[in-house]
Amino acid sequence: MFCYQCQETAQGKGCTVNGVCGKTAEVAALQDVLLAVTKGLCAVTSSLRNEGHEIDRATNFQITTNLFTTITNANFDADDLEARIRQTIDLRDRLAKACTSPLPQKAMLAPTSRAAMLEEAKTCGILATKNEDIRSLRELITYGLKGLCAYTKHANVLGKYDDTTDAFVQKTLATLLDDSTSVEDLIALAMETGKAGVATMAMLDTANTEAYGNPTQTTVSLGVNNRPGILISGHDLKDLEMLLSQAEGQGVDVYTHCEMLAAHSYPKFKQYSCLAGNYGNAWWKQKEEFAHFNGPIVMTTNCVVPPSASYSNRLFTTGPVAVAGCARIPEKDGIKDFSKVIALAKTCKSPDALEEGTIQGGFAHAQTLALADTIIAAIKQGAIKRFVVMAGCDGRQKARSYYATFAEKLPKDTVILTAGCAKYKYIKMDLGTIGGIPRVLDAGQCNDSYSLVQIALALQKAFGLKDINDLPVVYNIAWYEQKAVIVLLALLSLGVKNIHLGPTLPAFLSPTVADFLVKTFGIASITTVDQDLALFGLA
Repeated sequence: MFCYQCQETAQGKGCTVNGVCGKTAEVAALQDVLLAVTKGLCAVTSSLRNEGHEIDRATNFQITTNLFTTITNANFDADDLEARIRQTIDLRDRLAKACTSPLPQKAMLAPTSRAAMLEEAKTCGILATKNEDIRSLRELITYGLKGLCAYTKHANVLGKYDDTTDAFVQKTLATLLDDSTSVEDLIALAMETGKAGVATMAMLDTANTEAYGNPTQTTVSLGVNNRPGILISGHDLKDLEMLLSQAEGQGVDVYTHCEMLAAHSYPKFKQYSCLAGNYGNAWWKQKEEFAHFNGPIVMTTNCVVPPSASYSNRLFTTGPVAVAGCARIPEKDGIKDFSKVIALAKTCKSPDALEEGTIQGGFAHAQTLALADTIIAAIKQGAIKRFVVMAGCDGRQKARSYYATFAEKLPKDTVILTAGCAKYKYIKMDLGTIGGIPRVLDAGQCNDSYSLVQIALALQKAFGLKDINDLPVVYNIAWYEQKAVIVLLALLSLGVKNIHLGPTLPAFLSPTVADFLVKTFGIASITTVDQDLALFGLA
């Protein structure tokens, strides 16, 4: 195997035996094949579009879900991956019958057995591209598209679609099969991927707010009740809605975990009395914390860690998530039946308390912009001198303690804008307020980085600035997986410069591609807390 799509890849170079995430070489190989046959399907759909055919939404959705399935910490089930490969090949072959244009040979991979799939993986994995710079740009684009498709899937299940973006994704994936595509063309495609990412996050924002209302400032409990509980993690708000509606009045409580924390701030979810609070911390601590929850756990999207025996019989997966040996919640006609989860919860004791207290959330763009007059006045008065965007991902590496120390050492006239699970490094610190405004404004999930962009654009307009980079905003972003990649590309497509990434720069950036990003956009790696505070003018 060879995989370097996440920040924690082995030795900062690539996983070659087993994934640091927990996937086996077999699972990694099957993911490579699923991605390859999905590119082939995209070559067919793109050709059909060029010939005047329409592509149905079920096909678009399968492509979207396939990419989501290969994202870090989503699918560890070889049987599920093999089934998806077969479904994709069948769909490709059916659609190809209507295609009159010649298709590239790479588009028509057709392994018929597990053994053949594993053999095929040797020729279609990352290292099959020999040119280092071409390989780097192909992977940058692919990882951006994986993140984009994760957000697209969430919007799709809420009834929002963007056929233009689906067509772009598929045309781009088909282009990645073309060995004649130049470095310059791939750079342009990477920037186009960023633009598509902005559109996708806007679509998801609309889908979420139309379904559940605009998030509002909310205090969320970190403690537990004495009733049995169900823990739900991931990002899929539709799954949470179905679970809450089925659990209401059943004598059980529902707790959110990690990025599902954001749900507490949506008005519609506040209507459910069974929604109790948030349990635990970021995704990487789940092996330690899930054992203490005692009740069933539902994983709706990526961020699952292969479970320990202490709770594997209580772990349920759904959608693109799969773990071998764990129960799955299927979907039929858009509905998921959580009755088995609820029934199991009733037999379990209540969760062990991990902590007490509360945290604040709900500062997506509508809520934050409702405070715009107060914020702008505080800036003009000098009470707020700088904003620091500390969005992104959390992870296991000890070097990530940097972000906790950085937040703690920031001047008291600085406000942190955050989204994603990176916030778990500092969200529970008492960093105080400025004129009643919390010094940590949490917009929500990683996709809610769109809200941070909207806040920045609103401030730019309010102060009459021509360039978004003239704002008193510093970008110090932690990354881990592919959704962070699309957020980065989205920011670059909007012209944001001088973004600092950590704890390390992506291993998939070749020296040439990294140099391009440094010279064109001012991308840089973090150093030490004190050095970076001085660099940002925050010392």
